[in-house]
Amino acid sequence: MAMHKLLVDDFFDDSFLLLAVHCRLEDYRLAFLLNKYLELRLARRAQDLDYNYFAASYAIYEWEDSKFDTIWNLVANSCKRQENSIQSSGSLFDNQNVVTKINYLVPELKKADFLIKVSNENQQLDEKKILNSIQAIPQIITAYSADLNNIRSKEHLIFN
Repeated sequence: MAMHKLLVDDFFDDSFLLLAVHCRLEDYRLAFLLNKYLELRLARRAQDLDYNYFAASYAIYEWEDSKFDTIWNLVANSCKRQENSIQSSGSLFDNQNVVTKINYLVPELKKADFLIKVSNENQQLDEKKILNSIQAIPQIITAYSADLNNIRSKEHLIFN
């Protein structure tokens, strides 16, 4: 029997800009600051992104700019969950410890706290201007453009 493989790279449209943001803000506060400094209108989606069979959910904000035909997405890159860990020590009583597990949306960018995806079909984005505007926000440590060629988990960047 013939085996057919479908690769995500065949269907994946990389006509977007991916920015990694390092900051210690809550997601709603960062969305507010981006709206203020970049004149965006990011709003939280009704449902968060759920991956790994609902083991991790990531807050996502979105704005469709119809004037420039651009879609802006702000998404948290990490999800922290507390789980009970049962360790058998061979004794009569079980010890239960609470373990914090961290799941990353894009594991290749573990150090980034948030990701900003800017989709534009015409690819008329001024990447340097956007980065300078983001880095002008005092609460942001740094922001940089992520190289899409080094990201293997591209399927996690499909938000629709």
